[in-house]
Amino acid sequence: MQRIRLRYTKRGRLRFTSHRDFQRAFERALRRAEVPMAYSAGFTPHPKVSYANAAPTGTGSEAEYLEIALTEPRDPETLRALLDESLPDGLDIVDAVEARTSGLADRLTASVWELRLDGVDPVDAQGAVEAFTKADTVEVQRMTKNGVRTFDARPAVVQLETHSSQADRPSDQPCAILRLVVRHVTPAVRPDDVLSGLRAVADLAPPVPAAVTRLAQGLFDEETGTVTDPLAPDREAAEALTAQPAAAATAPTPEGSA
Repeated sequence: MQRIRLRYTKRGRLRFTSHRDFQRAFERALRRAEVPMAYSAGFTPHPKVSYANAAPTGTGSEAEYLEIALTEPRDPETLRALLDESLPDGLDIVDAVEARTSGLADRLTASVWELRLDGVDPVDAQGAVEAFTKADTVEVQRMTKNGVRTFDARPAVVQLETHSSQADRPSDQPCAILRLVVRHVTPAVRPDDVLSGLRAVADLAPPVPAAVTRLAQGLFDEETGTVTDPLAPDREAAEALTAQPAAAATAPTPEGSA
């Protein structure tokens, strides 16, 4: 059985696709592309697809991940292209590797988010960011199925800063752009929780809902302060296997051998 790991996006209007909607669209794409899927056992077999840490409905993403199991080997790049053609624009399969290591979900420990705040002056946003980062605790509330839950959002936030890019924004309209790096903890701290925290510590209240996009997710590197590519270990393992036959072919022949 071969396992393939895929990175996909949610762009444009497709950011409003729920995780369940994406599952249905992806399973249709598997059938259209005639992917030799492995299926679960039981009375209602399902294709073996493992989803990891999906972004909330309404947020865009450049870094969603899943893993599929195949009964026959396929070239990852060929499979990626076939699946991408079978999905609607906005749900795009942008990367594929053969799984050669374990624990993909364990490598998704942090996310990088971009928050675009239309109608917010960047100077006001900078002041709110400074108040948030200087605070020891930032209590926020979230409605859950068991009622309102209060928790501290501050420890999960590794980085929070304003970003200078104003691409594709009208020059006469204020727009603050925030860059957020947050650890995946329990309870999960989401971008809207951080926005609630900014309101709590600095009364920052965007007049319209923020446009939120996940730019990356993976392991957080403490030394560099970056979020690393979770598929890199699989690529490195594949490169190592490719290099072994080449090294063996160029190894010197022992003296006396035929």
